[in-house]
Amino acid sequence: MIRVVAGRELRALFLSPLAWSLLGVAMLILAWLFLVQIESFMQLQPKLVAGASELGVTDLIIAPLFDSGAMILLLLTPLLTMRLLCDEYRSGTIRLLFSSPVTSTQIVLGKYLAMLGVFSLLLLLTALMPLSLLLGGTLDIGRLIAALLGLGLLLAGYSAIGLLFSSLTEQPAVAAIGTYGLLLFLWIVNLSGSDDRSGLFEWLSLSSHYRPFLDGLVRSGDLAYFLLLIIGSLLMTIHRLESRRRGD
Repeated sequence: MIRVVAGRELRALFLSPLAWSLLGVAMLILAWLFLVQIESFMQLQPKLVAGASELGVTDLIIAPLFDSGAMILLLLTPLLTMRLLCDEYRSGTIRLLFSSPVTSTQIVLGKYLAMLGVFSLLLLLTALMPLSLLLGGTLDIGRLIAALLGLGLLLAGYSAIGLLFSSLTEQPAVAAIGTYGLLLFLWIVNLSGSDDRSGLFEWLSLSSHYRPFLDGLVRSGDLAYFLLLIIGSLLMTIHRLESRRRGD
């Protein structure tokens, strides 16, 4: 049943002009940033060679691209996730789902897997940009894989939070704004002053757990953070859907 729900949601997403528009905008911006980073690297290359710098393509092109991509996709993801459950509420089709032999867990996981399918396509297209540099140079493939893993986990976290807020309201705009608010808070929470709470804020921050991946560091603590964020958001979404099923 999860596969059925996911397939239905994927068809709805790929038939939606909004989804294609947002994906097109994301790829256009990322491609432009990629070309800008290449141009900057070409201008700096003589100085790097003269100074025998250890900085290379991965440091000056790929890492900045993925760093900027995280913020761009933070801005676009709520627009993709806001209708996942809101539209079911507004159209009344949620009652049909509740009356069918499908559990709240299957509904949530199906819709979540559909979003991961969309973002898998985005990750694949994004990966092709740095891989194209292999035609004329060398890359740190390990760091590229780590950066792709980090961005994939980040998008999985964005999607889980977006799905949670979509389950809380019948208004897509409210779901999008709520998702924006929480994601931005989690991104910048580590910018607080250095005091006794800074350690907690650093642990809560999305950016502090994402950026080590850009340096090629895959740490168990960062993996655990993203898994907790994803699983926690999905469990709360399932609980919310179960409450709605019972009429609470």
